[in-house]
Amino acid sequence: NAVFNPSKNKLLKKITLKRWILKQNQVCIGRIAAFINPRYKNKGDKYPVGNIGFFECIDNQDAANLLFDTSIEWLKAGGVQAVDGPVNIGERDKFWGLLVEGFHPPLYGMSYNPPYYQRLFETYGFQVFYNQFCFGLTLRDKSQFDDRTYRVHDVISKDSNFSARYLPIKNFDKIVDDLVVVYNKAYGKHDGNKQIKRDQAKVMLKAIKPVADSKLIWFAYYKEDPIAFFISIPDINSIFRKFKGKLNLINKLRFLIEFKLGKIQKIAGMIFGVIPEYHGKGVDQFIIAEAEQELKRSTNYTDVELIWIGDFNPKMINIAKKLGTSVSRRLVTYRYLFNGEEVFERHPEL
Repeated sequence: NAVFNPSKNKLLKKITLKRWILKQNQVCIGRIAAFINPRYKNKGDKYPVGNIGFFECIDNQDAANLLFDTSIEWLKAGGVQAVDGPVNIGERDKFWGLLVEGFHPPLYGMSYNPPYYQRLFETYGFQVFYNQFCFGLTLRDKSQFDDRTYRVHDVISKDSNFSARYLPIKNFDKIVDDLVVVYNKAYGKHDGNKQIKRDQAKVMLKAIKPVADSKLIWFAYYKEDPIAFFISIPDINSIFRKFKGKLNLINKLRFLIEFKLGKIQKIAGMIFGVIPEYHGKGVDQFIIAEAEQELKRSTNYTDVELIWIGDFNPKMINIAKKLGTSVSRRLVTYRYLFNGEEVFERHPEL
């Protein structure tokens, strides 16, 4: 509901959007949304790109084709030459991609769909633009990382200029400021990404503030200058799924009680970044090892799942693998070219 509510999603003022539902004998059997976001449309591709998302359909190719045809004709009229989907109207942290492997309970805000959706997309002609891998890890009593991680951690720890710590959520302004510094240096110059503004970061962090755990918000510093961060949240879906979609007063109270009592055991890793000057210097292993010690010492968390990392980002995939993780699920962002003579290209590697 929040995605399509103009008072909650300010992006709706900047994009063009249309939604359809598909009925058979007055029974709804499918839905789809199509939208053109100027920022996404002209992000550096050879051609302007539109989007589809929020696709649902019965297991019937003709029904799916009608939804795809209808949305693509509308996108063509809007001046785009390709479509990516299924994606969200907004940031990539929610409702992005089609689930194709790992059909276990999703994290909060993560896409979930029946397995046959993959066939509906690919039979129509959608091609894999990039894979989105999630990585899972169990926090064991013994050390789970490889020896090199701890050796690197020990070396960096001896340099008093380096530090890593979690920031209490009450230090909200400092979290925002340090996040902007690291994010813009780590991601802002990649193709398709832009510098994040402080107001944008503030809105994003405010969205997770009600369910934030300070011990899941970590920054690394060199002489108190922020050089790396990662932010995770408790997997609130482990509680929400019990409510069957009904967030009434009683269920809100149930949520608060379970949340405060530490009933959530899984962490959803949302975003991780290291500024380029410190790539390959072990800062990623340093901050992760510091956090591991704190989480085992003072929390009830037992499992971690890193929200998707694109196959176009091999550096982050390597970091995830160093943690001893395994792929927990795979989602796909597809692309469909309107001009069949155009050469299809995968998402460029960062």
